[in-house]
Amino acid sequence: MNFDQLVFTPRDLDLARSPLAGKVAAETYILGTFNPGLTRLANGNLLMMVRVAEALRRPIVDGHVHAIRWAADGYHLDPWPLQLVDTADPRKFMMRGGGWKVMALTSLSWLLPVELTADGTAVVAVHYDRAIVPAADYQCYGVEDARISRVGDRYLMTTCSVSPERHSTTLYSSPDAIEWTLEGIVLDHQNKDMLIFEGQIAGKYWAQTRPLGDLYFAYPPDSPWRAGPSINLASSPDALHWKPHDRPGIRPHAGTVSTARMGGGTPPILTVDGWLTLWHGVEPSGVVGIYRTYWSILDRNDPSVTIRTQHAPLLEPAPHLIEPLKDLVYLDNVVFTTGIVEAGDHYIVASGEADLACRITHIGTDAFA
Repeated sequence: MNFDQLVFTPRDLDLARSPLAGKVAAETYILGTFNPGLTRLANGNLLMMVRVAEALRRPIVDGHVHAIRWAADGYHLDPWPLQLVDTADPRKFMMRGGGWKVMALTSLSWLLPVELTADGTAVVAVHYDRAIVPAADYQCYGVEDARISRVGDRYLMTTCSVSPERHSTTLYSSPDAIEWTLEGIVLDHQNKDMLIFEGQIAGKYWAQTRPLGDLYFAYPPDSPWRAGPSINLASSPDALHWKPHDRPGIRPHAGTVSTARMGGGTPPILTVDGWLTLWHGVEPSGVVGIYRTYWSILDRNDPSVTIRTQHAPLLEPAPHLIEPLKDLVYLDNVVFTTGIVEAGDHYIVASGEADLACRITHIGTDAFA
């Protein structure tokens, strides 16, 4: 790794130029700038699509905790009596009682295009005028975690859209990664971390998905696999209508607890050996666990077949990188990789570090040999 640094942090964002500025009836601040989608522009520079979590400075006022909610007529602050909720986590609050886990957020996420140099080591421009904000009821609590794929002459960007209606995957398309069109919902409730392959297989679009649930069935005691969330596959004739693949994709391995929970990271890219995909594994620890980045190479014709992988992580959380931001840190032990671009003898990899900042890492192609 010749380069491994934070390139964009909350201190680099001009809050006065936020699309929420002057539209929320309370003081806000930037909780994090993280989990960036990544692609290369026609001018040779890189584009990060950064998730910006903008939070209420004082979410609790007069015995109520407040959530930011978008609607067609503007942004609203919804008050909830403190006796009805659990506010142990400052980023969210949980409703007490009921048969389901129900939560609301004290922040709202939007997407900010940040242009980098061709090698990803420095910011060229921050395009506040092209920020992506909620535009439909199914996005009323925010738009999160962009992943960008270039397939042919189109850029396809998946995002997670959050609302009481559903926690869904939405698709944006663009001819140039500058002007984006919202195409709508493509995967339903709690099916997220959708990564569209950067190329078709037998004339179809393919994607990795990660549906969640509260119940999983056990593998046999001698199985190499562990029950739990897995990275599944789906195919589509048009990138809008998706059919789940019959065979499983990447599953948690019984030989390690480090990937007891997993999800997709970067859109798979085609190499001479097959489809290279980076993904996250979560080792149970503390409140959210320890997030690390792993890799697999999938068969170029049948991506349900893993050609090569490793149990050892490719990227680990880097506490030394966020040390200068220690007064802003609210979470640790998380690296969440979300973008990859080829650059000759190495890859440029984009990650969210500690749900706080954007990390760029150069990784040699020989790391996947």
